[in-house]
Amino acid sequence: MSIKFAAITPHPPVIIPTMGSSLDLRKTDQTRKSMQKIAELFIKSQPEIVILISPHGPVEYQEITINVSPDLLGNFEHFGNYKTYLNFKNDLEIVNSLHQQCLTQKTPVRLMEDPMLDHGALVPLYYLTQNYQKKVKVVPVAYSYPEKQINFDFGKIIFEVCNSEKNKEKNFAIIASGDLSHRLTSDAPAGFSPKGSEFDKQLIQSLDNNDVQTTLDINDNLIKEAGECGYLSIVILLGAIEQINKTRMFKNVKFKSLSYEAPFGVGYLVGYFKL
Repeated sequence: MSIKFAAITPHPPVIIPTMGSSLDLRKTDQTRKSMQKIAELFIKSQPEIVILISPHGPVEYQEITINVSPDLLGNFEHFGNYKTYLNFKNDLEIVNSLHQQCLTQKTPVRLMEDPMLDHGALVPLYYLTQNYQKKVKVVPVAYSYPEKQINFDFGKIIFEVCNSEKNKEKNFAIIASGDLSHRLTSDAPAGFSPKGSEFDKQLIQSLDNNDVQTTLDINDNLIKEAGECGYLSIVILLGAIEQINKTRMFKNVKFKSLSYEAPFGVGYLVGYFKL
């Protein structure tokens, strides 16, 4: 199997040491340690290509979006940091394969060219690649909003492309970037809702139970009320995981949660799938 690594990561810029204050870094200690653990596992898996699902890239409401820019770069100047810069090459062969497979399976898709990576991509890539000796290629994608099934089906397409005859010798990583509820406390960015913690608990429990269907069945109104940004990223990843499970005779993929905390009223989940 060519998919060697799969993880769920948050993307608060304050967990980057050159950005967060000393207080921010203390408050996010669990998340930062878990991201360091994720990075260690990422390096052990030796990926060559990272398919990065971010909710903050060029998002089209009714279509999956795939970034076709050959050169990708980014910084955190928008957040007041002028020290940290990242740059990557895209893998346009993988982009083309994903696009063609979407067209074949009538999955709504749009190609967009934007060389600037958003913080949803940059934060996990900072941790994953800062100590990695290889120069990975990055394929940025973004989810579609209206239907869970479109995103789940796109995850299946990712699996098919990664495990196609021409790509089976390559090593892939899939990263679902996203924060959970933004409404966990009275001072949270989107205000408080008791539904925020309910959503986070349901999602994490379904992942811990390796119950894909229960994850997909989370109530749409609860998702909306939670004010999250990571759910559909996870749904795409689960589409790929479901296909991995179908190819195995005995042992299914298990999710391992490393940490969850919400120091600023936003839920930060870090975890990976044992492939």
